[in-house]
Amino acid sequence: MKYLPINRELFIKNRKNFMAKMKPNGVAVFNSNDIYPVSADSTLPFAQHRDIFYLSGVDQEESILLLFPDAPYEHLKEILFLKETNEHIAIWEGEKLTKERAFEVAGIKSVYWLQDFHKVLKEVMMYADTMYINTNEHYRASVETETREDRFIKWWKNEYPAHKVEKSNPILQRLRSVKDQIELDLIQNACNITEKGVRRLLNFVKPGVTEYEIEAELAHEFLRNRSKGFAYTPIIASGNNANVLHYIENNQVCNAGDLILLDIGAEYANYSSDLTRMIPVSGKFTDRQKAVYNAVLNVKNEATKMLLPGTLWKQYHVEVGKIMTSELLGLGLITKADVQNENPEWPAYKKYFMHGTSHHLGLDTHDYGLLHEPMQANMVFTVEPGIYIPAEGFGIRLEDDVVIQPKGEPFNLMKNIPIEADEIESIMNS
Repeated sequence: MKYLPINRELFIKNRKNFMAKMKPNGVAVFNSNDIYPVSADSTLPFAQHRDIFYLSGVDQEESILLLFPDAPYEHLKEILFLKETNEHIAIWEGEKLTKERAFEVAGIKSVYWLQDFHKVLKEVMMYADTMYINTNEHYRASVETETREDRFIKWWKNEYPAHKVEKSNPILQRLRSVKDQIELDLIQNACNITEKGVRRLLNFVKPGVTEYEIEAELAHEFLRNRSKGFAYTPIIASGNNANVLHYIENNQVCNAGDLILLDIGAEYANYSSDLTRMIPVSGKFTDRQKAVYNAVLNVKNEATKMLLPGTLWKQYHVEVGKIMTSELLGLGLITKADVQNENPEWPAYKKYFMHGTSHHLGLDTHDYGLLHEPMQANMVFTVEPGIYIPAEGFGIRLEDDVVIQPKGEPFNLMKNIPIEADEIESIMNS
């Protein structure tokens, strides 16, 4: 892996917290992701399932984690199953985890090779009453591909139909949404790498540059700082492209007078950052662009102040809508009549700001978190309002990642990344 070793105390603590939430005599199993085929002998780069990584730190294919806190024997309480490595694999693919190295990474003493999994599981299931299956229940999930985890769940339930079934996901939703300090440091590192990419661009962008050249500059900066690259597919949207919320073609020329919307973020050690900034291609905003820019920035700043322990996600978005409505009135984009006659299900401001303001951030860009439960300290959220004006040829979105504090306003992990319009202009013209 490109990233530096992570303190295994994080994973030891995560497992302890998970097992404390399990019912008596319950056993939980977590699988690595598949390596997905493209065609012929080509595959996509491996990306680890975030749950097994969260609980073990293992970042390798064909791995399984088994947790059985009430096991009658100590060696059955926590078990890692790994693909057996050998000299041939080391030559062709590089070294895989040995049993000794797996203990260093995860802090788990019981490590078996994968071929022993079914034999050990059969013994475990003799003692267990309940199986914890790991289904994907994220509110944004829309999965058509059957995963390794899905296949295992079907087999497991069919093979042991007399056992009770519980879900791992609700436990993980709560645990993963509240970050340990080690995790916050990893996310901060991802944000710091993103900052380096942004500062590189401020001295690179000029009329005639292409969106894909900008993407290439970012990729260069991310990789040279131990990141695998982008935490999600980057959006490099110049001019009217910024009004397409998930524009990812990144193939157009950036013209003088236009703005470029950059929705980009580096990953580090599987943790995400998520940033949006606006860059004027010519190095200077027009008066109208700056007025809209400052309106979005004000909404972002005011929204950030509301991210406090106890805040409810749904009510938070209602309050942000009120601030946005005021800004749109000031910009002349909506009228008081529009507000008075608005549909409560789709308020007037939604014509220009049609998406949400915040989402959880962590191992996934849209990370785990139960939105009906109050916000807590050490949750990480994005703050990303926008105003999109196709008729005027530009859209503006600004986004930072912040950590909710026990008291007071959240801590901005991206506070060192230029965001004031005047500062961006100054750097670009220096």
